[in-house]
Amino acid sequence: MNNTAPTFARQDNLKFFRTLNSRVNNYFKENNIQKTGNWKLHLKAVILFAVFLTPYFLILTLNMPFWVMLLLSIVMGIGMAGVGMNVMHDGNHGSYSNKSWINKFMGGTIYVLAGNVYNWQVQHNVLHHTYTNIPGHDEDLDAGRIIRFTEHAEWHRFHRFQHYYSVFLYGLLTFNWALTTDFKQMRNYLKRKLSYGEPKNPKILWTTLIITKMIYVSIWIVLPMVIGITWWKVLIGFFAMHYTAGLILSIVFQLAHVVDHTTNPTPNDLGEMDNTWAIHQLYTTTNFAPKNAIVNWYTGGLNHQIEHHIFPNISHIHYGKIAKIVKETAKECNLPYYEYKTMRSAVIAHFKHLRDLGMKPELSV
Repeated sequence: MNNTAPTFARQDNLKFFRTLNSRVNNYFKENNIQKTGNWKLHLKAVILFAVFLTPYFLILTLNMPFWVMLLLSIVMGIGMAGVGMNVMHDGNHGSYSNKSWINKFMGGTIYVLAGNVYNWQVQHNVLHHTYTNIPGHDEDLDAGRIIRFTEHAEWHRFHRFQHYYSVFLYGLLTFNWALTTDFKQMRNYLKRKLSYGEPKNPKILWTTLIITKMIYVSIWIVLPMVIGITWWKVLIGFFAMHYTAGLILSIVFQLAHVVDHTTNPTPNDLGEMDNTWAIHQLYTTTNFAPKNAIVNWYTGGLNHQIEHHIFPNISHIHYGKIAKIVKETAKECNLPYYEYKTMRSAVIAHFKHLRDLGMKPELSV
């Protein structure tokens, strides 16, 4: 990971963001609504937490066949991903509520999803949102050697098959959070002195990480065993829950940035990017299934990734309304606005892109 942060252009088509920001602000002012969540988001939070936690309590209290327990574990994974995309995500962006303590509380739900607030805010809010799709700076592009997400990554022979095997690895996302990723990230981020907002005491951060991990393991693994569920059933159910959530989250994340339309721009020798930050988001981000009500509701508006990246502090429940403003403004300024009309077309585009990246570089050229 490159520690020298690139800088964005300051004079390149400033009309776009100034005009867009003014129009979006006028939309909220004219309609007398706040940019944060409302009753729709609160109701969604209740529903998704019910999907996530109700199966857990059923497993703890009822004697059921293993296949039923496994099915409920998968349902928990669906709820887990939903809570992450809708509740935790808005909370940690400060867009769930206009009250900071509510945002902090909702952002803290990441602890029941096996994650860590500090790590997530640095990795997502700072690195991903600032340096979107820039190799060496956006960690979402870093899958180690196993998957090649950009043409800048080193090529290996096994990458020829990555469009087949990658989907099986995607399911390990949150499972890795629970076991190793948070510890590696915290060590790395503290070493680089990264933070979101005011820097925090490393001792407090490490203590919080260790305690929350112990509580997490106690709730999801130890407690079910204590009440009498066979250990292997608990571990398989735990893995099934995480694999389901990880698969959903990974695919949603990849459809927004790792497709053939989006670019992976790099800074010049002076560390400067060609575009301003807002315009950079248009070139590196794409929407998918913008008219699909189910996808809109469940993904927390992450299918409106362009709107989210330009306005991360606006709650996702408003993205469908402001998308028209963003699209029209981009068109007026002769800038791209990438979108796939359906979820299916975006999925096909992603794995086709992985196939192309998996080809030996000289052959792909």
